[in-house]
Amino acid sequence: MMIYVKTELGKTAMQGRSTALTARQRSAFIMFNGQRDSSEILTMTSSTGITADDVAYFVSLGLLALVNQATDVLRGATSQLADTATAATALTAALSHTVDGRPTLSAQAHYIKAYPIATHLTAGLGLRGFRLNLAVEAASDLDKLKEIAPKIKAAVGPEKYLELENALYY
Repeated sequence: MMIYVKTELGKTAMQGRSTALTARQRSAFIMFNGQRDSSEILTMTSSTGITADDVAYFVSLGLLALVNQATDVLRGATSQLADTATAATALTAALSHTVDGRPTLSAQAHYIKAYPIATHLTAGLGLRGFRLNLAVEAASDLDKLKEIAPKIKAAVGPEKYLELENALYY
């Protein structure tokens, strides 16, 4: 049974929206209050596509810590660092390598990488990109982002689109 609680960094990031979390990740992140088991939260958010990889992502960013660790940190212990490194290692394990040694990201990792870029590009279009920005916000997985990608490319141009293309496909 793993019960997570938001760290101070997590609380600050949630209030300031400073961390690159998708809308569905934000919704799930709110539920980590130190009361519910992570498996219970994953069950409640399964329809939105939240997985254990998302939880590992939160931990790797230092946004969540196990309840026991959060208590230890308040007492001055540094055990949280080791567990955060373990979570980061687990997240890195989602990476595989091609025959020539280049890393290939899983679909979830591509989505996590591409979503903030797509949001930034479409938000930069102002009012003329409003509907496109809404479409990006509604895209809940990599396939939906790829469907919107040609429209983003047409709106922002190939130079600005290159960063999003790299995040989506490479």
